[in-house]
Amino acid sequence: MDSRTIVELCKQHTMWSWSKSGPLQPLAFERAEGVYLYTPEGKRYLDFNSQLMSVNIGHSHPKVLARMKEAIDGHMLFAAPSAATPVRARLGKRLAELVPGDINSFFFTLGGAEANENAIKAARLYTGRHKILSRYRSYHGATHAAMQMTGDPRRWANEPGASGFIRVMDPIPYDFSFGTTDAERTANHLRYLEEVIQYEGPHTIAAMFVETVIGTNGIQPPPAGWLPGLRALLDKYGILLVCDEVMCGFGRTGKLFAFEHFGAQPDILTMAKGLTSSYVPLGAMGVTDKIAAHFRDNVFWGGLTYNAHPFCLAVAEAVLDVMLEEDMVGNAARMQHVMLAEMAALKARHPSVRDFRAIGLFGAIELQKDRQGTRMAPYNGSHPAIDRMMAFFKQEGLFTISHWWTLMCNPPLSITEAELREGFAVIDRGLAITDEAVEG
Repeated sequence: MDSRTIVELCKQHTMWSWSKSGPLQPLAFERAEGVYLYTPEGKRYLDFNSQLMSVNIGHSHPKVLARMKEAIDGHMLFAAPSAATPVRARLGKRLAELVPGDINSFFFTLGGAEANENAIKAARLYTGRHKILSRYRSYHGATHAAMQMTGDPRRWANEPGASGFIRVMDPIPYDFSFGTTDAERTANHLRYLEEVIQYEGPHTIAAMFVETVIGTNGIQPPPAGWLPGLRALLDKYGILLVCDEVMCGFGRTGKLFAFEHFGAQPDILTMAKGLTSSYVPLGAMGVTDKIAAHFRDNVFWGGLTYNAHPFCLAVAEAVLDVMLEEDMVGNAARMQHVMLAEMAALKARHPSVRDFRAIGLFGAIELQKDRQGTRMAPYNGSHPAIDRMMAFFKQEGLFTISHWWTLMCNPPLSITEAELREGFAVIDRGLAITDEAVEG
């Protein structure tokens, strides 16, 4: 089929996430290799967002494809989640060795939202408390409870939802300031958060969920000292810390796990996306030894048919081998400097660039509509110039996404310096469109 036929049939017979399907004009991709995507007609796109910040090792890695074929040919393709399998034994042990601290037990799921759903259950069952804290500047998944934790506007159409979810401001919110320095932001936010905890009743709160580095809502690392300060505050009240690393884990930030940057250890860690580089669906919840011991004597009330699916676990093994053997985590750390230098050059040249940031290969460029720093798009909105810029990128063979006033820069961790600069050269040309919309 050609691109037009594929799109027409998909629109006629399938539904689309987060979209009105009528006006939607999706790209049709037939194959992918490395950091590039290809249409049926052979047009090449540089994948500058790893699809959904998830294809961490790049597309169609030959070593992983070979291992997938071996798993199909020589192993059990399905086992009920009540079964013990060799690959389950191996991958659990491997993750225990890779995750710092005493997170040594893992519950395998089908993706990140489901990992967070099970983390909510585990926190409530372990503590005997009901309430969950999370931040407005967050996204934790589209399933029911994960969506109630989510702060961004995708939650609105899914309300009313389950009870017990309390959302708080972020230490670096969109339009509010807890201070101008990291020290001020950390101290002021933790003071504010403790007051919220007092209002809600510490004895009623099971856990606080945080994206270690905020993903869709701005690619925002926490201010210095905030995560250790949060850890200490939650410990004071017996509240668990859950780090959602579905998007920022597995090398994306230049370390295998993002919390390694910030000097604090979670009680529960959730992961997905980069765990299999999205070659197949898989997520996981990791818990500390103390929590794992609780569930050796108490029922964990969670599970679905495809949990701990042996084929998916085998793919995760192969992906982890490639990621570590080829030092893709180290490459993400090295390429951070290239990305930041390219972003700084764009800000110097383009009046529409408001701000930029990157940690590893987790980056974002903010756009403004005037020289006073007014964001080019409103909260939960867009701007015609941004839409035109995104159309230009599509025309020029660059695949990425924008979120309100923010342009995402999250290529596969396998990207070379030349490929990274190739992407920023297209962005450089596209920003001329948003420059024309700058007022004054």
